[in-house]
Amino acid sequence: MEFNSLKAQREAGEAYIESQKSEGWLLVPDDYDDGGYSGGTLERPALKRLMADIEHGRVDAVVVYKIDRISRSLMDFAKLVEVFERRKVTFVSVTQSFCTATSMGRLMLNVLLSFAQFEREVTGERIRDKIAASRRKGMWMGGYPPLGYAVKDRKLVIVPKEAALVRKIFADFLKTGSATTVSRSLGAAGVTTKGGKPMNKGYLYRVLNNPVVVGDAVHKGVAYPGEHPPIIDRKLWGQVRSVMQASPRVRGNRTRARTPALLKGLIFGPTGLAMTPTHTRRQGRLYRYYVSTSVLKQGPETCPIGRIGAADVEGAVVEQVRTLLVCPEVIVKTWRELRKSVNDLSEAAVREAFSSFGELWDDLFPAEQARIVQLLVERVDVKLDSLNIRLRAEGLTSLLTSLRAPAGSNAA
Repeated sequence: MEFNSLKAQREAGEAYIESQKSEGWLLVPDDYDDGGYSGGTLERPALKRLMADIEHGRVDAVVVYKIDRISRSLMDFAKLVEVFERRKVTFVSVTQSFCTATSMGRLMLNVLLSFAQFEREVTGERIRDKIAASRRKGMWMGGYPPLGYAVKDRKLVIVPKEAALVRKIFADFLKTGSATTVSRSLGAAGVTTKGGKPMNKGYLYRVLNNPVVVGDAVHKGVAYPGEHPPIIDRKLWGQVRSVMQASPRVRGNRTRARTPALLKGLIFGPTGLAMTPTHTRRQGRLYRYYVSTSVLKQGPETCPIGRIGAADVEGAVVEQVRTLLVCPEVIVKTWRELRKSVNDLSEAAVREAFSSFGELWDDLFPAEQARIVQLLVERVDVKLDSLNIRLRAEGLTSLLTSLRAPAGSNAA
């Protein structure tokens, strides 16, 4: 015990430095003794002071009584040696004939560092094996919980509000086949991610591809039954997988091709003949039009407006419908018609409901938009310099009923 004291250790180190005086070694005035601190940690004040002096170029050699005096951990020792090598500092162990200034000392250092590397690799393998075994048991191994779940007692539990959103995402994607369409709909409704950011297409794909929502825990591509409850049933999961097997371009074309013509059967050209929806593809893109039936049957010279872009005319019709719905005459007429069956209906309520039509429209899928147009519009006449729209009076009352329906109801 007397010999192993800090004082005895320092005397041994000073004696070694004195023996190297011919090599130009000189004892620094400071000492780096960590009395009362364990060698199993690097969080020691004198050691930190030593490393700071090395970084500032004040120390050329470090002398210890034994290697375990500077560190008892091979991992920590390897970190220190990295600093020594970078700053070209010699390391000496007095009682173990260990000096990195000699070839034998460097050999011993490489052996020690090899064992340190081996220890790191074995530790990594144990951690990976632990994670794999836990995954096979369906355990949650940490990380940011996916949409629909929260972590409680190191397990995933369902968040009802988020779970409802996940189910909506799956159902809407299965219905439309387009993550872009679903993300736009959710964005218009103000729906955000867990972090409060807008839901873009990439985020939706992560939700749709995450097997956690069907109760699985996945490790390296292999799914295992998880401890957590599922949000989505296997049938819906499989249906969405089938849709996603097609490339995004193919699904996008299918979605556009399925987009119903809003004005089918309602639009007429300047000659009074009906215009029929049609489309063409150029360079992989789909373009929709309305073409006069006379042009299709007899040639382009039979109608001054041979064809008109579907997006342009449909947008104009929707905009005019929005404008008409806020006209005082239309509001009063609808209110008088509907109050025959609804006693407590006020004119202000009609005005407020029709004013919300613009927001409602952006939330609807194409098929629902087409249904409402068919409900509201009786006829659209395309003139050379104008567009005339005739609304259905009964359609206005039906639309008002649906706009005033309580949230979550099945009113159409």
